[in-house]
Amino acid sequence: MDQAHAEEILKKVIAIPTVNDNEKEVADYLASLFAPYEDQGVTIEELAYSPGRSNLIVTIGEGKTTLGFSGHQDVVDPGDLADWDTDPFVPTIKEGRLIGRGASDMKSGLAAVVCAMLAMLEEKKVPGKIKLIATVGEESGEYGAAQVTDAGLADDLSALVIAEPTDGMRQICYTSKGVVDYHVTSKGIAAHSSRPHEGEDAIAHLLEFANEVQARLARLDKKDPVLGKLTSLITLIKGGEQINSVPSQAELSGNIRTIPGYTNQVIFDVIDGLIAELNAKPGYQLSVDYIYPEEPMPGDAHSPLVQLLQKVGLEVFGHTLTPVGGTGASDGSEFVRAKGDYPIVMVGPGSDSQHQPNEWVSLAAYHQAIAFYQQFANEFFGK
Repeated sequence: MDQAHAEEILKKVIAIPTVNDNEKEVADYLASLFAPYEDQGVTIEELAYSPGRSNLIVTIGEGKTTLGFSGHQDVVDPGDLADWDTDPFVPTIKEGRLIGRGASDMKSGLAAVVCAMLAMLEEKKVPGKIKLIATVGEESGEYGAAQVTDAGLADDLSALVIAEPTDGMRQICYTSKGVVDYHVTSKGIAAHSSRPHEGEDAIAHLLEFANEVQARLARLDKKDPVLGKLTSLITLIKGGEQINSVPSQAELSGNIRTIPGYTNQVIFDVIDGLIAELNAKPGYQLSVDYIYPEEPMPGDAHSPLVQLLQKVGLEVFGHTLTPVGGTGASDGSEFVRAKGDYPIVMVGPGSDSQHQPNEWVSLAAYHQAIAFYQQFANEFFGK
């Protein structure tokens, strides 16, 4: 594939606005690129999440071993357009950089994987069975990856490379923290503040929960050698009606970043157990909801997959890719639930501009990424 065509593909996917929505347009476009190769055994499937939102699964090649590549199609909101030098959905090239929302996170990685696979098909040199999984909703909860995993479409993988940006492909993220976002509601009984015994103080009950949950989570003190300790924050809190009334309602939200030493179920047991204990007291009415919890992603810095990626990186880029851990969740946190036991890593082009105005990717790095993924696939299958 020539560079002009590869850049055209990247520009096209960036030009499609997929701000937490509309991924089907990207999926349809990418599917159209693979459609001419269906006579080579290419299979194309769209898995709809909701109207206008589709995951895309494309499989090329054949064999018992399956290499997975993945990327998400959605992007975050561009924010105040006055902060941008160009329209975020009109890809613009300046001084070797392509600027646009998603250029770094992570449409350049997704497009690079697509171009690498198309190049293999064009050259009729597909080294083995390769599956592309392009997901919806990564930026707002990884629910596309969750849907693909629940459908069993990631169970057959032998290894998975997610093309998230990793410091211009200088790093390989092989492990990462999970996340548990939760929301607790406390219901009380309103009364005049001069007669508080006639009411139930929802705020007091909620504060009791807040103090105790932090204390109990602090006892989960294992330290991961790469990711560090589990962290827990109360990030939002509100309640009451007015200053001279016993508050009848209160709410808080918390954010917990988990490590492989503690599954999310351990966290659920702590929170649910505390809620049950408090509700056993007279007048307490607490309830909890969990919002898109993500499991931590375990990994091995010395695994054969990481070592192979380092070898190929040195050959293509001339530098060693450093294994690192990540503090944020990704689609990998959902794919770890697949039935297959396989390594998952993240390595992709991009810059440190993700989620910022004037987001960009180096075109040179983008083209190198295409070559990297293609060579990696060949060496993965021993070709």
